[in-house]
Amino acid sequence: MSISAAQVKELRELTGAGMMDCKAALNETGGDMEAAVDWLRKKGISKADKKAGRTAAEGLIGVDAGVREAVVVEVNSETDFVARNAAFQEIVNNVAKVALAYGNTEAVAAAKYPGSDKSVADTIKDAVGTIGENMSFRRSAKLSVSEGVVATYVHNSVVDNLGKLGVLVAIETTGNHDAARAFARQVAMHVAATNPLALTPDEVDATHVEREKAIFADQARESGKPENIIEKMVEGRMRKFYEEVVLLKQAFVLNPDLTVEAALKDAEKQIGAPAKITGYIRFALGEGIEKEESDFAAEVAAAVKG
Repeated sequence: MSISAAQVKELRELTGAGMMDCKAALNETGGDMEAAVDWLRKKGISKADKKAGRTAAEGLIGVDAGVREAVVVEVNSETDFVARNAAFQEIVNNVAKVALAYGNTEAVAAAKYPGSDKSVADTIKDAVGTIGENMSFRRSAKLSVSEGVVATYVHNSVVDNLGKLGVLVAIETTGNHDAARAFARQVAMHVAATNPLALTPDEVDATHVEREKAIFADQARESGKPENIIEKMVEGRMRKFYEEVVLLKQAFVLNPDLTVEAALKDAEKQIGAPAKITGYIRFALGEGIEKEESDFAAEVAAAVKG
């Protein structure tokens, strides 16, 4: 089959592999993108172990918090310049306030905008003419606890509670809430830096786990070792995999000698009671939205023709 320039470009952005390697992988797998990623990984060519969102949209991530709850929202614009516009910042702050009450993206979009009879979605549409470029409310998410705290953290903030990346971390505890919130904020900073796939090993998507096992097994078989040894090698690789992608198993950024799980146990001394991380949410601006890069087209086309 014919492999398109767009396919080669997409695979390169997903894996960091060279143009010709990407073309070869797609040819070997009949153009199946996921299989091509695995093919490159098995060959040791891929520089990326998992897909990453391709940041394209501009705008702002906003957070807001109540007593035992917090929200994170994303409002997009066409250019980064708008993120520094006070009117746009006010919109994102108000959307976050609405989200604290409604949580769900669809419910927030349909809810009334503060001080207006119009919905959040319609207010943003109306603001397009005032601010001068296209904007949209993309998503919102909420965390809450029955007893404990939900901390917020904004990375690359332009003003308080607004920036390029926002994280929420919930900790359930009957202990000191100030101490719990301080530690939860540290964990939120950790999540911003490491972008874990799940809170616990059991929460990692089963399909993802099986895919990793298959890749590790194929890599181990190339060593020529017997199946019982390969099985132990895969078990070891999976333990390492969980240490890399599971929040509680990761080395804590603020103290790499401890896992996040161990750091939480240590923090219980200041909190004064047992504590449990019950959830986290991480929003990075524009993740998963495709960005066109026309200056790359000639290089891709040349590789496809080669």
